[in-house]
Amino acid sequence: MRSFVRTAGARRLSLTTGAAVIALSATATLGGGAAAVAATVDAVAPTAATGLGNSSGTHTLTVESGQTAVVTETTTLTSLTIEEGAALVAPEGFALSLTVNGIETGQQVASTGATESTVHPGVYRGDIVLTVAAENPIVFNGLTYDFRQALYVDANGVDSSKSVLSSVSGVAGDTAATGLGITSTGELFNGIYVVDADYTLVNPRISLTGNGRSDFAGQGAGIIGSGAETLLVIDGAKIDNTGVVRPAIVAKDGANVVVKNSTITTADGTLPGGYQSSVNLSYMQDAPWMLGIAGNNRATNLLGENTQATYISSSITSENWGALSVDTGSDTKLSAINSTVANSGEDGYGSYVIGNATERFLGTTFDVATYASIVTGGSVVYGDSTKDAVAALNSELELGLSATELAQLPVESTTITSDRFGVMWHNRGTVDISGGTTIATDETLFLDKGQQIGVTVDGSEGATLDAGNGVLLQVMDNDDPGPVPPLLLNTGVYTEPTNPVTKNTSFDVTTQHGTDAVTTFTDIALTGDFFNGMRGDIGGFGPAQPRNLVVNLDGSALTGVVTASTTKHRIDTITSAEYRELGVVTNTASEVVNNGVIVSLTGDSTWTVTGTSYLSSLTVEAGSTLAGSNGEAPVLTVDGVVTPLVAGTTYTGNVVITLG
Repeated sequence: MRSFVRTAGARRLSLTTGAAVIALSATATLGGGAAAVAATVDAVAPTAATGLGNSSGTHTLTVESGQTAVVTETTTLTSLTIEEGAALVAPEGFALSLTVNGIETGQQVASTGATESTVHPGVYRGDIVLTVAAENPIVFNGLTYDFRQALYVDANGVDSSKSVLSSVSGVAGDTAATGLGITSTGELFNGIYVVDADYTLVNPRISLTGNGRSDFAGQGAGIIGSGAETLLVIDGAKIDNTGVVRPAIVAKDGANVVVKNSTITTADGTLPGGYQSSVNLSYMQDAPWMLGIAGNNRATNLLGENTQATYISSSITSENWGALSVDTGSDTKLSAINSTVANSGEDGYGSYVIGNATERFLGTTFDVATYASIVTGGSVVYGDSTKDAVAALNSELELGLSATELAQLPVESTTITSDRFGVMWHNRGTVDISGGTTIATDETLFLDKGQQIGVTVDGSEGATLDAGNGVLLQVMDNDDPGPVPPLLLNTGVYTEPTNPVTKNTSFDVTTQHGTDAVTTFTDIALTGDFFNGMRGDIGGFGPAQPRNLVVNLDGSALTGVVTASTTKHRIDTITSAEYRELGVVTNTASEVVNNGVIVSLTGDSTWTVTGTSYLSSLTVEAGSTLAGSNGEAPVLTVDGVVTPLVAGTTYTGNVVITLG
C-alpha cells in the first residue's frame, strides 16, 4: 500500500513492498539549461534518504528580478524569495507546485482567461517543497487546461509522478484512501483526480481557497471522478471550498460517483479583473444572470455522456449559483437520497436539469434561494425514500449500498422551501411529485417560460403545494434576452413588447398538442391560480411558439382561477442589474389568442372558481363539480352565449366562467 505519514515538519509518501520501505521523495536539484538564469542557492537539497523534510541546515533560494529559475526536480527549502519580475518554472512537459508547511500556495492564474498558473512573487518561509510533476493536460471546448492535483489516481493506483504529494496527509492505497487532508490557498489547484479507476475515499478533508478556472473542465475542483471505467465512492467527506468556479465535486465523462455521509460547502470568490460575463463555455466563470440568479461557484457539477452522481445522507450547500449542477453532456443521472440541498446566499438553485438528464430526489430537503430546480431538457422526480425506491436506485445506478446500509436509511419525504420560485423551465422537461413531498415557495411555484412541460402530482400520500404569491403555475413568454454574439457575452437586454398580439390562425387552441404545457393533479387539494400568459408571437431567445396550458384534475379539489392572461413585468427594460425582475409578472385575465387553456375535471373533482376565467376547452365529467367561491353556481358562456353545464360535455371556443 501507499501511505502518507505526517513527520515533524513534512509530509512523506512511502511505497511499502513486503518489509521493504523505499522513500519516494527525490533528491532535489535546481536545473539549468539554456532557458535558466543562475539563481542564488545557499545550500544543497537533502538526499533521498531524508524524505521530503529537511533534517538539518538551512536551504534557501532567491530568484532575483529578471531571472528565471528552472526547477528540474522536486526540491525542499526553508526559505524562498521570488522578486518582482522573476520567474520560477518547471521544465517543458512538467508542472511546478509550491507547498509551505503542507499547504499548496503561491499560485495565481497567469492572466484573466488563462488556463495555467505561475508562482507569485513573494517571500515564503517554512517547510517548503517545490514539486515538479508530470503535466496533466485536460482538453475541453478547444482549450487545454494545465491541471495540478494533490493526488492523481488511475487504474494502476496512485501515480506519484502526477501528484503533489507534499500537499497531502493521510493513508492511500491503490484502491482506497483514508483520512486524506488537502489544503490549498493557491489558484487552479485540484485536490484528488481519479480517472478510469475504482477507488474509495474515506473521510477526506479538503479545503481549497482561491479561484479555479473552469468547472466544465474541472480545473480547481476538490474531487474529480472521470472516465467510463470509474466508480468513485466518497464516504464521510468534508469539503469546504471558496473561490470562483472552485467546486467541491465534479463527475464527468461517464464516471459513476457515489457520495455518502458527507458535508459539502462552497462559497463565491472574486471574479478576476477584466473578466466579461459570458456563456461561452471556454470562458464562463459566473452564473448567467438571464436565469434570474447570480454567483460564481457551483458546489458540484455533472458533465459528459452517461455520467452519474448520487448523494446519500449528505449535505450540499452553495452560497449562490447552484448546489447540484448538470451541464454539458447528455443522458446523465443525478440523484440525492435523504440529503440536504441548500443555498446560503441570496440567489441559487438546488439542481439544474439539461441534456436529457434524469434527476431523482428521494427524502431530500431543499432550502433554496431562487429555484428548487431549473429545467432545460430532462426530468425531475421528487418523492419519498421508500425502501423499494432506494433499493431500485441502488440496483439501477450500481451504488453498492450494502443490505445493512439500505436497512439503516430511514424513510423520509422530500421537503422543498424556496425564497422565490419552485421549478422554472427555460426548455422542455417534466416534473413528477409524489409521496409526502411538500413544496412551499414565496413566489410562483411552477414557472414555465414558454416551454413544453409535463407536471404530474400525486397527492394520495400527502403531497402538498403552497405558492406564497398565490400562483401555482405561470406560463409566459421567455424573457431570457440571450447572449450577444460573437463572444456570447451576457450583455443582452429584455424589453417588454408593446405591440398587439398577432394571432396564429393555424394553431388550434382547443386541442392538446405534444408541445403544450400539460399538468395532471391526482388526489390533492390545491389553492392558487393557473395563468397562461403566452403571447406566442414573439421569439425572444428562441422561435415564437403558441402553447396551450392543459390542467387535468383527477379526484382533486382546486380553489382559484385558471385562465388565459396578459402578462406584464414590473419594469419594461431588464438588464443584468435588474436580473431579479425576470419571471416576475402581473396577470390580467383575458380572452384566449395563442394561449389556449384546456381544463378537465374527472374522478369527483371540484373546481371552486374565485374569479373570471377564460378557457378554450372545458370538460366536467359526471361526479365532478364546478362551483363558485361566492356560494353560487358560476356562469358559463361559450362564444358569448350563456350555456348550461351538462356533465360529460366538452365545451370549446371562447369559454368564459364568471361568478354568478
